[in-house]
Amino acid sequence: MKFDAVQKVLGLLLTIFSFSMLPPVVVSLIYDEGGAGPFLAAFTLIFGLGLLIFLPVSRSREVLRVRDGFLVVVLFWTVLGLAGALPFWLAPNPNVSITDAVFESISGLTTTGATVIIGLDHLPKSILFYRQQLQWLGGMGIIVLAVAVLPMLGVGGMQLFRAEMPGPMKDSKLTPRITETAKVLWYIYLWMTIACALAYWLAGMTVFDAIGHAFSTVAIGGFSTHDLSIGYFDSTAIELIAVIFMVLAGMSFTLHFMVVRRQDPRLYFQDSEFRLYLLVLLTVIAITTLVLHETQTYSSWWESFTKGLFQAVSIGTTTGFATAEFYAWSPFLQILLLLSSFIGACAGSTGGGIKVIRFLLLIKQGVREIGRLIHPNAQIPVRIGGKTVNHRVVDAVWGFFSLYVASFILMYLMLAATGLDLVTAFSAVAACINNLGPGLATVGPHYADLNDTAKWILCFAMLLGRLEIFTLLVLLSPAFWQR
Repeated sequence: MKFDAVQKVLGLLLTIFSFSMLPPVVVSLIYDEGGAGPFLAAFTLIFGLGLLIFLPVSRSREVLRVRDGFLVVVLFWTVLGLAGALPFWLAPNPNVSITDAVFESISGLTTTGATVIIGLDHLPKSILFYRQQLQWLGGMGIIVLAVAVLPMLGVGGMQLFRAEMPGPMKDSKLTPRITETAKVLWYIYLWMTIACALAYWLAGMTVFDAIGHAFSTVAIGGFSTHDLSIGYFDSTAIELIAVIFMVLAGMSFTLHFMVVRRQDPRLYFQDSEFRLYLLVLLTVIAITTLVLHETQTYSSWWESFTKGLFQAVSIGTTTGFATAEFYAWSPFLQILLLLSSFIGACAGSTGGGIKVIRFLLLIKQGVREIGRLIHPNAQIPVRIGGKTVNHRVVDAVWGFFSLYVASFILMYLMLAATGLDLVTAFSAVAACINNLGPGLATVGPHYADLNDTAKWILCFAMLLGRLEIFTLLVLLSPAFWQR
């Protein structure tokens, strides 16, 4: 283990992250609300700590190996999640405990969107901006991690898009160098954010709300500057804009890059994962609309459609925005929507969940096993787009799925042991491990009423889901630390 190299990267990350405390200071000055103190204090502490970690090993020339990469990736979210909690903890409004501050910070950086803060409409603009900014930075971190870093480590959804895979994405890297790949992704992410903010502003949001919601929409985070989320604006135009950008952000950014580079939108529909992603969303939208109308939850077809469309896309992409209290809908819809978050978004997107490509391979593997029962001696490969998928990829997907289920059950039991009712415990784990945010029952509107033990368990669930299980659990293996 190259600890000097890991220490150097961690110190550098903290030093760079400290500058994220400065934009909220500017917001505080613009709105003259006197809330700059906690952010300046956090900047000083994080910057100083970063330098203390970085300077002793700044001259080290050790190169990170694959094993070191796992540790760096886990530290990226864990340490920055803890550091990001400082402004919440230091600020007089909201007045939260260290547990709540860490929960809110990790929820933001992992783009989960589960919140313990109530009364958003009365918070300082600087705190509101900081929450949205956390999600935006976390969303970009996810993209770079999924497309540029995890493939090198041999884990993550994007490993499925290597050279042997079909479709427009022939390689896990968009450019020959990882730094160039990260730069390309930043451009796509940034331009999508600008386009989303402009659309929100033209639809009637204030500049502050437009920028804040663009941050969380493109990051598929779900944090809002209002307690009523997108429902606060009571605007069909704003809801439709959110739906469009949630769908776009839930797609692979590698696919976006290929479409832009080749200037051929048909590449979207040539991609097997995108087609299944679209099919799942359209199916859930249709069922939700029909059930809302038949149960007379809303009086008209149009209202049933707009509410159903928004919540199906918001939960299906694991964004977590709300225009209605879906946790008060019929039990069938509550479970349907929650289960759709397990499928989640596409690999290489800012979304959470197991990822569509994995479900596609699980389905094809299941069909193959049925074929083998009928024809025991037949050699039946798993194919996507006419190309055979390497058996190691299929094995990895099954391994991921089994660990996902095992982790879910363990944390579900742990939450139930803290005294939570079964619906709350089940939906809380589902919402956090899938990086969705809102759950059912007690955790429908917020997570403030949970006990501290439950919140720490859910912090682990958020990190586990965001780091795609293997990346975090490999650190718990004794073999990982052996020479």
